Amino acid sequence: MSTFFSRRDSLRWLGAAAATATLGAGPARLAFAAPSLAGGADERRLVVVMLRGALDGLAAVPAVGDPGWATLRGQADADAAANVAAPLPLDATFALHPALTSLHQWFMQKELLVVHATASGYRERSHFDAQQMLESGGERPYALTTGWLGRALQASRQSAMAMTASMPLALRGGDASSTWTPSRGAGNDQDLLARVAQMYSGDAALHTAFTHAMGQQDMAKGAKGGPGFASLTKQAGVFLSEAKGPRVAWLEVGGWDTHNAQTGRLQRLLGELDLGLAALRAALGEHWAHTTVLVMTEFGRTAAYNGTNGTDHGTGSVAFVAGGDVAGGRVHTDWPGLSRASLLDGRDLKPTLDIRAVLAPSLQRQFGLSTAALQSSVFPGLTGRGLDVWRS
Repeated sequence: MSTFFSRRDSLRWLGAAAATATLGAGPARLAFAAPSLAGGADERRLVVVMLRGALDGLAAVPAVGDPGWATLRGQADADAAANVAAPLPLDATFALHPALTSLHQWFMQKELLVVHATASGYRERSHFDAQQMLESGGERPYALTTGWLGRALQASRQSAMAMTASMPLALRGGDASSTWTPSRGAGNDQDLLARVAQMYSGDAALHTAFTHAMGQQDMAKGAKGGPGFASLTKQAGVFLSEAKGPRVAWLEVGGWDTHNAQTGRLQRLLGELDLGLAALRAALGEHWAHTTVLVMTEFGRTAAYNGTNGTDHGTGSVAFVAGGDVAGGRVHTDWPGLSRASLLDGRDLKPTLDIRAVLAPSLQRQFGLSTAALQSSVFPGLTGRGLDVWRS
């Protein structure tokens, strides 16, 4: 799919830059966004968390009951993690990394669904290509230039907030998408804002979009974001709880490319992830009951450790779906096994579920999109039944 920009499109993006530069001087930095025309079930919220760098799914959710586990990682894990708590049991086969204490509690409360041995259709091992394919929702890298979430937002006319410095690919294509990051700037130049507003007054589309951006600035004036993932998730929960706020949020965590010294690094990273997700839930308050949280990564890592106590780029990994309506307390997987013969290319966890089968039903629930709309414009080429995620 190709994307072409008209003259007005170009002006709108130039306006975006002006608005972003201006708003960046205030307590929060907001990217330009078109007006929100949200409709449908206003109570529902959707949060997507992207783990950039490729999470080791076998470390986050170890298959301790698989006969091949001890051969691949059992002794190595025991040696490397002698001073780390034991994994938190989920069922006879799977456990959670000991740093994921909040997620384990949610699992016990049946508000966390673990989806194992999942991946996009990408089978190479480039971070850039894998992330592009995952965020675009295409069947091959760079086949699409907009994102699956952006296209769904555009079809539904809902708004979204990315807690990032720049607009992620996944949200491109949705006019009512904005970005927010904490800023320490002094104050907005009100004269400049007035001049920009006057400049746009003769164009209905630009005037409406700029007015919307100013409204979002007002919403963000009290934001107190600071460093760290938990601070961003807390602020995302505040935005999502606003009566006129967005109903979709995008967050990112980097650092998952653990080629060496993986055990200690994942202890810290997974602990930060767990703390951040707990902060999100606390900030959402009563809205948690109707929120869906998706946690995903571009691909997994090798099933066995390398020579530097890390793992290299792999294929199958794990995803999490959490929320008050989620039919959790279970691990969903068509488990391929960890014997050498069962591994993809003799090295990776073999994926048995397309990650889009998790994303698509979440979009249907949030936006009320038909299966035909999903398959034609949001996830072109997607076939088959989506995962049953929610309580009936």
